[in-house]
Amino acid sequence: DRAYMISGAVTLLWFSSLTYDVMNLCFCANVLTIMALLILSGRFIIAESSSFGENEKYVLVSPELELRDWSCVRLVYQISGLGSLQLHLRPEGENFDYMLWTADKPSDSWLIASVDVRNMSGAYQLLFDAKPRRGMGNSIALFEIHIIPGYCIECNFEEHHLCGYSNQWNPNVNWYVGGSLARDPQSNLPDDHTMNNERGHYMYVDSVYAKRFQEVAKLVSPMTTTSMAGCLSFYYQRDQAIGNFFSVFTKDQLGHYDEIWRPDVYATTDWKLVQVDIKAPHPLEMVFEVAFNSPRGGYVALDDISFSPEFCHTETEPAFDPSLANCDFEEGLCQYYQEQTGGSVWNRVSVKPNVYRIGDHTTGTGSFLMANTRHTSRPGYVGRLFGPSLPGNHKYCLRFHYVLHGFMKIDNVLALYIYDENNIAQEKIWTVSERSKDVWTEVEVTYLKPMPTKVAFVSICRNFWDCGLVALDDISVTLGDCPMNPPPGHCNFETGDCGYTQKMKAKKGHWLRIRGHTPTSYTGPKGDHTLGVGYYMYIEASHMLPKQSAQLMSTELRGSTGPQCLIFFYHMYGSGTGTLNVLLHKGDRQRLLWTRQGEQSVSWMKAMVDYECYTRHWIIFEAIRGSSIRSDIAIDDIVFKKGPCNDSISYSGFSENFNEIEY
Repeated sequence: DRAYMISGAVTLLWFSSLTYDVMNLCFCANVLTIMALLILSGRFIIAESSSFGENEKYVLVSPELELRDWSCVRLVYQISGLGSLQLHLRPEGENFDYMLWTADKPSDSWLIASVDVRNMSGAYQLLFDAKPRRGMGNSIALFEIHIIPGYCIECNFEEHHLCGYSNQWNPNVNWYVGGSLARDPQSNLPDDHTMNNERGHYMYVDSVYAKRFQEVAKLVSPMTTTSMAGCLSFYYQRDQAIGNFFSVFTKDQLGHYDEIWRPDVYATTDWKLVQVDIKAPHPLEMVFEVAFNSPRGGYVALDDISFSPEFCHTETEPAFDPSLANCDFEEGLCQYYQEQTGGSVWNRVSVKPNVYRIGDHTTGTGSFLMANTRHTSRPGYVGRLFGPSLPGNHKYCLRFHYVLHGFMKIDNVLALYIYDENNIAQEKIWTVSERSKDVWTEVEVTYLKPMPTKVAFVSICRNFWDCGLVALDDISVTLGDCPMNPPPGHCNFETGDCGYTQKMKAKKGHWLRIRGHTPTSYTGPKGDHTLGVGYYMYIEASHMLPKQSAQLMSTELRGSTGPQCLIFFYHMYGSGTGTLNVLLHKGDRQRLLWTRQGEQSVSWMKAMVDYECYTRHWIIFEAIRGSSIRSDIAIDDIVFKKGPCNDSISYSGFSENFNEIEY
């Protein structure tokens, strides 16, 4: 029997007595998509590896959902042997899926996962990707999928799965489900708060079995899967005959605890409401902890945990957007400023790139900041560039790009400090350790301070003869740890080719993944665009004949009813540079979207391409070798975005000579 129940914002998919028939409905690019083929011979759906290859996966697709409020996806699953299960979100009209959750640890029993889905303005679908490893006994099974309104940490404990809350087992003291008509009539435990009668349920921990001093019971919420900030509310009762200790903590993925509340009353005869503000910019669990001194330590009961995105105390600092500290210096200094003593050391400049100097990191033709003794009245300088003040007790990821040129010594050339609100330096968190070889080099720094702070970029040069040029560009700040992998639709080639493919033919050239400079002099970049020391794709002209081409094809894109924006960076430097084309491949046809021909710049240049395609398609980067071996062409940092390209400078279109090189 199969049941779909859609009512308002509540969607329930229930597998009470069904299994999926393992059949090849749609096979493309080694992906097996299984939908709505049911046989009535089981009690769950299962993906087994016995019939298919190593790289195949099973994809279960939900109906189209239009849930505009925050929702929680709760699933009951089991991984047997080797394999993984992933949950993806597919927004309507976008080419890529966004991973919300993944699991790969095997289990001998059913497990519960809870995944938060943020407010969505449009329709979307959920995809469950099962990837059992090839071999006997490897399988992925799903028993239930619930999509409910609200936050995953909310619970009234009326459902048998307890909203994914778990008790950390202790031989003597544990959290139990209280309530129901079957309880001991002599018990002094309370009625449920939700229903205000004996039929409802709540969680409680009792000291009657405590045997050792301060035995602890822990009730742990599901781990948050997206950033949250607001008011956590719950009800509790506390009967304290001899003594118990009740506290609420947050626990991060590294196991660090932070106490956020403890009661201020000895005992409560009625359910008491608690409201406490929490900020969870990174994944956290809520831990309700009770410790007892003796078997006569009473009990603690808990019910009706809820969450609101509005803070419950007006004095709590409201949520803020850390992007106020972002700046690409195209329109000015943003919210950055510097000391004005002895002249301005840091100045916003825009240069025409040549073989001795490169353009900015943002577009290749824009503006950046430069520190130079020519801007000061003294032979040396100390330049401090301060950022805006950011609240304390947050973990920040700070990214920026820098270039050094002409320094004899690199000691104190560029360092990053944390200052407090009184302009007192608290800590040096980064300094230049090696020369950047005249390429834009990315730096990522994670920091956390209890007080409001601001960053300061400090450049010191004591002697005119040792001083060179220091450049800064593209400063950005986000909450939480610096992510390891780029989001869907982004490819920086740091960990591989992102699924891009090419036809290896004898009479065609090949795209190569490389780091550092290309082998041929006076052509190609000195480093990649992402990090300066990372990877990019390029064609080596010395391996090709004139007019030979190399094509790099994207993974399949689904298409969209609206415009799409393709953004990438390209490098076309060398006297014999040929042509770079962007093609749209659909069916058996190809259409030219964008082209550049000839030498463009010694810098990485930004391209933005608007296009529309309603059906599945591929994007192809085609590089054609020019007249000489000085014809290396490179690409990096490819991004696909929904909607039109919004930028004051148009990088799309067709041009023979987009930018002249100054020698």
